[in-house]
Amino acid sequence: MDISRKDFFIGSAAVVAAASLKAAAPNPVGKIQGFDESNEAKTDGPWEPFSDKKVRVGIAGYGVCTFGAVFSFQDHPNVEVVAATDLDPERCKKLAQVVHAKRTYPSAEEMIDKEGKNMDAVFIATDAPSHADLVLRALDRGYHVCSAVPSLWGEEQLDRAPKMIEAVKKSGLVYALFETTAFRPQCIAMRRIYEAGGFGVLAYTEGEYFHLKDPKHPIGSYNGWRVASPPQYYATHSNGFYTCMTHKAFTEVTCVGTRGTLPEYSKNRYGNPFASEVAFYKTEEGGSARMTRAANLPGYSGELGRCFGTKGCFRNDRFAGDNSIVKNLKLVRAGLPPGVKNNGHHGGSHPYLTDDFLRAILVPGHKVCVDVATALNTTVSGVYAHLSAMKGGETLKIPIFSL
Repeated sequence: MDISRKDFFIGSAAVVAAASLKAAAPNPVGKIQGFDESNEAKTDGPWEPFSDKKVRVGIAGYGVCTFGAVFSFQDHPNVEVVAATDLDPERCKKLAQVVHAKRTYPSAEEMIDKEGKNMDAVFIATDAPSHADLVLRALDRGYHVCSAVPSLWGEEQLDRAPKMIEAVKKSGLVYALFETTAFRPQCIAMRRIYEAGGFGVLAYTEGEYFHLKDPKHPIGSYNGWRVASPPQYYATHSNGFYTCMTHKAFTEVTCVGTRGTLPEYSKNRYGNPFASEVAFYKTEEGGSARMTRAANLPGYSGELGRCFGTKGCFRNDRFAGDNSIVKNLKLVRAGLPPGVKNNGHHGGSHPYLTDDFLRAILVPGHKVCVDVATALNTTVSGVYAHLSAMKGGETLKIPIFSL
């Protein structure tokens, strides 16, 4: 089967509207990687309703990317947005208006603690260092949770990983990481071919996340958490091309870093000198992978995955292999609910992540794509990759998480 680039490639640039960015952030910014794409992917038919129930959702975080509002919770027929919060009062007000929230709170912690039985689920779209603790707090209070990436932030938060696994097991609640790679057209096709055995033994996988840092228009961040942050701390958009395809893990890593030339890489809170890091992994199924996270390489920005197996490969958005295995597979995404408009962000993945999360809550037996185990295997491997780079490329064992 020859799957054309027309069916799976998403690429035409569209700058985020200046007015909406100005409303979201005090400083002007240019393009934000992942928000400058248009959705041209085909679907395999109309959306089919799966429940007549509504999940009451609280949304935490608006910020520079208006992130709490761009995953279509407010438009999905199975959602009622009951609460919203952002630490900035103006952003909180704007978020509530956009998502039609009934109540607002000055912090995510207060929303989680005070909503009680008025709320069923929480979307954590706050600063990256806050994700893990807010997820644990929400699970402890009895809420289903989804969060923006990554699931935890750096070496200092590695102790949260087993706590998150245990909290999900103990509560029986849904936790989903909104890793956008999982519902990019490339990864959907790769996952379905992989699950059907179309690749055979998967020998080699590549994932790339190139996001050039613009020194004139840096993306704002709460308390400056983005400034000189280790590249592989935010490697989910590359690592996901393996973990969200196979739902397996990396077992070992050696990583090479390239020093950044901006002043921030000389001295920063992370002690991090690297603007780009390339990780070389061994995989749980005996193959290998190269995953790149780069912030200082001009000429290209984007997220891309490829894989090669003993029966076939997926590259340049085409599958080449045994036609008989994949000829009856649906390799494009399903339709979206009426009223849900795909904004194209991150390859058009946003509303599909939301729909998948809601199905996991409302449909018995539906397993969310990026569950807590896949979330941690996607995130923690990047933390170990950075540790390897800081040790001159020393090979490190990576813990594997499972439910």
